[in-house]
Amino acid sequence: MDNTPILIGAANIQQKNSLDKLDEALVLMDKAFKLAAKDSSPKITKYIDEIRVPKGFWKYRDPGAWIAEKNNFLKKPSTYVSKIGVLQQNLINEAIKKIMAGDINASLVIGGESRYKLVQSLKANKEYKETKLIQNPDYYLKAQSDLNLPEEIKELSHMAVGYYAILENALRHKNKISIKQHKKIIADLYEGFSEIASQNKDSLISKKIKSHEIAESSKMNPYQAFPYNKYHCTSWNVNQASALILCNKRIADQLEIPEVKRIYPLAASETNYMNPLIQRESMLEPLGMKLAAKFIIDQLNKLQKKVDFYDLYSCFPVAVQMFAESLNIKPSKSSTITGGMSFAGGPLNHYVLTSTVQMIDKLRNKPNSIGLITGVSGVMTKQSYALWSSEKITNFSHKDVTSQVEKLDIPMLLSHNKSGEAKIVSYTILEDKKNYKKKAVIYAETKNKKRLILSSQKKEFIKDMERNEWIGKDINFKNGSLV
Repeated sequence: MDNTPILIGAANIQQKNSLDKLDEALVLMDKAFKLAAKDSSPKITKYIDEIRVPKGFWKYRDPGAWIAEKNNFLKKPSTYVSKIGVLQQNLINEAIKKIMAGDINASLVIGGESRYKLVQSLKANKEYKETKLIQNPDYYLKAQSDLNLPEEIKELSHMAVGYYAILENALRHKNKISIKQHKKIIADLYEGFSEIASQNKDSLISKKIKSHEIAESSKMNPYQAFPYNKYHCTSWNVNQASALILCNKRIADQLEIPEVKRIYPLAASETNYMNPLIQRESMLEPLGMKLAAKFIIDQLNKLQKKVDFYDLYSCFPVAVQMFAESLNIKPSKSSTITGGMSFAGGPLNHYVLTSTVQMIDKLRNKPNSIGLITGVSGVMTKQSYALWSSEKITNFSHKDVTSQVEKLDIPMLLSHNKSGEAKIVSYTILEDKKNYKKKAVIYAETKNKKRLILSSQKKEFIKDMERNEWIGKDINFKNGSLV
């Protein structure tokens, strides 16, 4: 039996309609599956052995079982729900490995989000209703630990933007770029992304957004966390769904899937090591990311192949830049095929499925081509890389570098000193929109190499931080604040 894994069906859905025409996430996922089945073969329902779903904002317990029943699957598939903190690429990797091992014939990986409908319902003062699904899936998959420490949450909350802004500012300092230059660099990068998004039929936006509109805060582009405005940030208020159908070669042959529609996974790597941002000695070059990227680069070199299409995870500009650096390429508008998560849409926990669907389309339209997709979970906590090909070049290879990283990447200790001296590692500035006040949040390191988080609401400090470089400065602190 030939257990070569093949992706045979893919579909995306994007809704931007009036409220009465918007679907809840469950219905979106069902529609995405139907389109993916149409893209492959309606008979695929006879062979799907499992359904994997990344958890979204929704409350459904087991959307996979509902989809299987709704579409008259021949047998009851095993159902998985992966909670936030599990790499989206991991769902695809696990399905591929089970197909290769002969444990399953076919897998459906599907995700959906309907926050756009929720927001529109609130604006219209109407009730947002969700189908109640109270039966648990066969398997819940979750991360081993929390993504952030309580000390971080206290100052930065659970919202990702502050953490990524900390990373962005650290990257600016590392590259020895002025605040003014850096502001233009990331705005120019995202102008290019918006241009790609404006040409993407499944995108949120329909026109290019200019660099200066991204760089400067405004009513349409409010300040989020220095140096980020809204256009720098992922747009998760979307009505989107994506579906991928994978099977073995025997099933693809039985279903008479045309060769031009068959897309092959070449290689994938991932790191699932969890180290909170404040405790990372190297915030910008995490060891797991370096090792996972090296595996993919080595595979390309071994095959003597180059990448034709990239989609680098783009929740915030620093993610794009870090992935580009790990792959030894320059960040540019060719770093995305979708237009990025700010402009094409960034559903909470299934964007990698969205980008993979669009990659499939690119590869089908260019013979002998290769695409590379990257993914993230948390605050650049976990990373993934995946290579796809329009031809069967070699057997799929996979590497999880987590155990290797755990032995080498030791978390830095935290300082519990109430007062003393420290050096600024990075910082950001948050805005309390209700009280129109700003707060600086500082990641610092003491002389004995322990980390701590400080804050300040002093206007003179904050104003200077937005204009001049503070990273690397020696500072004094007392009771968690700059003095």
